[in-house]
Parts: sequence; structure tokens; C-alpha cells
Amino acid sequence: MKLISWNVNGIRACIQKGFLDFFEAADADIFCLQETKLQAGQIELDLKGYHQYWNYAVKKGYSGTAVFTRREPTSVSYGIGMEEHDQEGRVITCEFEEFYFVTVYTPNAQDGLKRLDYRMKWEDDFRGYLKRLEEKKPVIVTGDMNVAHQEIDLKNPKTNRKNAGFTDEERQKFTELLDAGFIDSFRYFYPDQEGIYSWWSYRFKAREKNAGWRIDYFCVSKSLKEKLEDSKILTEVYGSDHCPVELDINL
Repeated sequence: MKLISWNVNGIRACIQKGFLDFFEAADADIFCLQETKLQAGQIELDLKGYHQYWNYAVKKGYSGTAVFTRREPTSVSYGIGMEEHDQEGRVITCEFEEFYFVTVYTPNAQDGLKRLDYRMKWEDDFRGYLKRLEEKKPVIVTGDMNVAHQEIDLKNPKTNRKNAGFTDEERQKFTELLDAGFIDSFRYFYPDQEGIYSWWSYRFKAREKNAGWRIDYFCVSKSLKEKLEDSKILTEVYGSDHCPVELDINL
């Protein structure tokens, strides 16, 4: 199976920049989006052969996720079942016979870390949600997790130490996710690979200089380890300030 995740930073804008060409060429079994930035009825995508599932934020033009899958899931749920977290369209869970597929757009701690406390609560509650799913079957979780885990995961770790996405607190929560039984698939295959990122600021010609961050992930339950085939970051794909990430898995 080929699985792809992409923070499109506005699907309507991304469509103007070649999204549909990439979608067709990618030929993925499951393709998911974060930061769709739209409401129900604002777009109609004709994706032949795919079932579509969308989760919209209450706030207009903000956040939002989507999943496009060839196989129809046995069930689909939106959010994590907690009112305080489920207003922003951040999570879609598709249940298949062999596994759960979860796409997530993790809340950003924001400038001045004004949302860091909320982010910490989210992390604990979301990890708990994944572990409850895992009691039934293995979990694949993917999306923009808004954290560069280690210094190797961003170009300028020293100057970003206290910035959103690279605080000690956020990094520790990602460590806790891995310690809870999940594998960061890219680091599983490429533990020492430097200079591969999935997000670049639109400012300061960051992408041109490859001054980026690796904040988009495919993480899987440890029980799926033997089924992993490859994990890729598709840095050559443009259309957003993020590039897509891919997981190849034998399921």
C-alpha cells in the first residue's frame, strides 16, 4: 500500500498550484490532507475511484483535514470524542479490517507559545486516543504534527530552541508518543539522514536554501514494524509550504 499525507495550506490555493496533477501521478491507496482551510460545500473534487471524508473547523477558513481512500473503510469518525479538542477539524479516523488510519493536524503552540499549555493537554489526550484504538488493532497515524523531534530534524536547532515546534516540552511529548509504542517511520529507515525536511517558511527564501523543518510524520504501531517497506519525504513536490510525505507498507 502507498499512503500519502500532505499539509496543503489551503486546498483551493494548492489546486491552483498543481495539486490534482500530483494526486493523479501519486496513485496512492490512501491520500490525506491537513490544513484544508474550507467549509462544507466550498469545493467539489472529482477524484474517481476514491471515497472522500472531510472534517471542517467551526472557524471559517481554518485548519481542517480530509482523507481520500480507494478502499471503503468499515467506519469513519471525526475528532477524538472530546468537545474541547473537536472544534477545529483536526482528526479523521478510518477503520479498516487490519488497521486504523488516523490523520491529524496537531495544534501549533503559536508565537510567544501562547497555546503551549493547550498543546500539552492535546498531546496527552491524543496519545490516549491512539492507545485506545490500538487495543483493538494496529494504528497508522500521519499528518502535520507541528514538532521537529530532534536537532537533526531542522536546519537551525540552536536559534529555534524556544520557538513553537521545537520547545523541550513539545519534543518531549513526541518522545512520549514513541515510548508508548509508536515508530517514527522515516527515522526507522533513515536514522542519521540530515537535510531532509517537510516544511519551509515562505519567508527568507527558506526553501531555496533548504532551511526547513521535518514536522510531517508517518508513525505506526510497533506491531506493524515488519510490514514497513519505505518512508519518504517528497521534497521535489511544490504547491504548499509543506511537501507530502509517503509511507509504503505491506498490508
